[in-house]
Amino acid sequence: MSRRRDVNEAAHHTIQAVIDRTEPPRPAKNLAAVALGKLGGLKGGPARAAKLSPEQRRAIAKRAATARWAKRQPTAEAPTE
Repeated sequence: MSRRRDVNEAAHHTIQAVIDRTEPPRPAKNLAAVALGKLGGLKGGPARAAKLSPEQRRAIAKRAATARWAKRQPTAEAPTE
């Protein structure tokens, strides 16, 4: 014999069905690994810059600026008088 659910039971069942379909929680990050990764990132940029010649740094900066400007969408032209 089946009994009808009351409104609260139906709502609970619906919420549980939605919760079960959501993605599982992500595992916690290893704080020691995060700290080491950040430390390496902080050291890497200045070390690379010190190793490059001024001409190499200038060429890299020019390529980066060109790439940034290439991403910009052309804006509507200003009205001429």
